[in-house]
Amino acid sequence: MRGNELVMTQKLISNMLGVHRAGVMEATSKLQQDGLISYARGRVTVLDRPKLEHRVCECYGVVKTEIEPLFAYKLSLQAVPA
Repeated sequence: MRGNELVMTQKLISNMLGVHRAGVMEATSKLQQDGLISYARGRVTVLDRPKLEHRVCECYGVVKTEIEPLFAYKLSLQAVPA
C-alpha cells in the first residue's frame, strides 16, 4: 500500500487469509504492542513501516517487487487523455 492507512476489519482480513479471527486479533495486538501499527474500528495505520517490513517474511519483498510495475502501468494508463 502506498499510504499508511488501510480500512479493513479483522473479519475481512481473516476471511482473506483463511484463518480464524482470533489469530488476526493476536497478530494485530502484538504489532500494536511493538509500536508498528495502530488498529481501531477497522482501520489499520502503519506507524513504523521500516520495522514492519523487516518483521514480515521475505515474500513481502518479492511481492512488492512484482506488484510495483503493475501499479506504474495502471497509473500511466490513467494519465492518457481519452
